[in-house]
Amino acid sequence: MKKWCKMVLLVLSMVMIAACGNNTNQKPSGTEGQSSLAVVKASGKLRIGTEGTYAPFTYHDANGKLTGFDVEIAEEITKRLGVTPEFTETQWDGLVAGMDAKRFDVIFNEVSITDDRKAKYDFSEPYIVSRAALIVSSDNDDIKSFADLKGKKAGQSLTSNLSAIARENGAEIVAVDGFNQAIDLLISGRIDATINDSLSFLDLKKKKSDVKIKQVDEIAGGSYSAALFLKGNDELVAAVNKTLTEMKNDGTYLQISKKYFGEDVSK
Repeated sequence: MKKWCKMVLLVLSMVMIAACGNNTNQKPSGTEGQSSLAVVKASGKLRIGTEGTYAPFTYHDANGKLTGFDVEIAEEITKRLGVTPEFTETQWDGLVAGMDAKRFDVIFNEVSITDDRKAKYDFSEPYIVSRAALIVSSDNDDIKSFADLKGKKAGQSLTSNLSAIARENGAEIVAVDGFNQAIDLLISGRIDATINDSLSFLDLKKKKSDVKIKQVDEIAGGSYSAALFLKGNDELVAAVNKTLTEMKNDGTYLQISKKYFGEDVSK
């Protein structure tokens, strides 16, 4: 019996030693479960989560290539960090789940900075600002501010906070499915105005400069968006922030911003 027990113990010891010896995929001490700058540089790539279906921020061009404002910002950052971008495309819910599962080092997808998200994640410095813009047809001289909406028809998505702004200013709400439908109704004269994302307005004017609409007012406070990281990646966040600052200082950011929006959308 003693001899049999010794043999069992010997076999168990050999299995444990083999298991430890084969565990070559462990990250270096101090980086377990994290995507630190050192780990990213050692791998030679930055794993980026994005939707790929959210123009003009992240989408596919006519040739099927992934492109967009956020995509180009991310590509320039990785270039300056000396690594290669590795994009993974998935729906928004999948992006957040992928970050939680540590499949991404960062998400570039016009992610708005909110208190709820800040409690769980870290953000880079904001690199894009969107505001609630009041849009009317080019020949409308009656509506010049939000206060002028009283008694006017505003095309709004019913579940949007932008609809609440229109209602608070006395507008009659006409339900629409989204920005494009609101613009169609505005151009055809079936509504008087729409309150929508200033970035969507700039994107449309950049693509169709002759579209007969104009922005006449906007909310002073804006929604700030940034790159999203898991907490505990301070060095990587700092490196991205440093690169963003350099891009703004040397004009690279402005060049990308004007390409998609026609102006600087960082402030």
